[in-house]
Amino acid sequence: MGSLGDAVRARNDQIAAVGRWRSIRTLDSGTPRTRQADGREVVQFASNDYLGLSQHAAVRDAAHRALDTYGTGAGASRLIVGGRPVHDELEAAIATWKGTEAALVFPTGFAANLGVIGALVAAGGRNDTMVFSDELNHASIIDGIRAARADVCVVPHLDLDRLSAALGGRRQRHAVVVTDAVFSMDGDVAPVDELATLCARHDAVLVLDEAHAVLGPDHPRNADCEVVVVGTLSKTLGSVGGYVAADRALVELCVNASRSFIFTTAPAPADAAAALAALAVLTGPEGDTLRSRLGDNVERVRPGHPSPIVPVVLGTEAAALDAAARLLAQGLLVPAIRPPTVAEGTCRLRIALSAAHDPDDVDRLAAALDALDALPR
Repeated sequence: MGSLGDAVRARNDQIAAVGRWRSIRTLDSGTPRTRQADGREVVQFASNDYLGLSQHAAVRDAAHRALDTYGTGAGASRLIVGGRPVHDELEAAIATWKGTEAALVFPTGFAANLGVIGALVAAGGRNDTMVFSDELNHASIIDGIRAARADVCVVPHLDLDRLSAALGGRRQRHAVVVTDAVFSMDGDVAPVDELATLCARHDAVLVLDEAHAVLGPDHPRNADCEVVVVGTLSKTLGSVGGYVAADRALVELCVNASRSFIFTTAPAPADAAAALAALAVLTGPEGDTLRSRLGDNVERVRPGHPSPIVPVVLGTEAAALDAAARLLAQGLLVPAIRPPTVAEGTCRLRIALSAAHDPDDVDRLAAALDALDALPR
């Protein structure tokens, strides 16, 4: 009988043999123009820092002040050691931003999805709650459903007719419909108003993950169903962490029942302070300017596209890797996305645009994409 270490090495060999071995790329900064470890300058179109707020002076200054005041870490779970004032301030600001009674911050957006799905399923009863999940939902939603050991109906992508039929035919008393607002690999958007109408008709809770919804769609503010908003501090807000925004009863349930909140250290105060400062920028006049600049950059690459995630689907892994290599040779870093992130036969380039991108660099990317032979746009 071989050792587990032998099995690990054999599995590594299998991954490499099918061309799916990955390694971590090191860049010297978080700005669009950066340098690789070999010293070569590239313009990266890979970051989810959609408004460039991770580099904003006010955001960095807020993090520095919190670091000087509170130190580097939160120390433990907030239920054990307590939070810091900046955690409370951030949650109040998120609730105001999202128009909800309350909000709760988590260490990551992944943890937020695990926490809220687990809390909802536990409240409804695992055997009496069905979760309806779009087939292209993020891995954190999928893993949240798995961790909750919930009954799940995976619905074909954005198929409202199938969703309506499944909701109407369920045997469970409680229903949770969960979806990304903007899908992370396709950049398309969920019909949030229609989903809210369906949920109201079928007495279901709607959970919307707005992680990538910097340009919308916004969640329904006056829906006839209960709407739970999950999001991240790590993309639009340029920090790190996640949150759930909902009515006070659900937020309090998450405090008391979400394992991914209870059993992990709270977000570092400096991260919370950075997110709070970024939110102030986002909700002020400068935020409008940044979103407009981001929208203009999207238009330069794919006119009419609804989000800063622009996919170029090529099919095979070889085609995606070749296209990424050809762009990199021109100093343009665009990642090739392959299984298991996307399904077999749908390998692609994933272009992530930012307000921080220089329009000239965006035009250079658009021209390079046009120059690639037989590259569908």
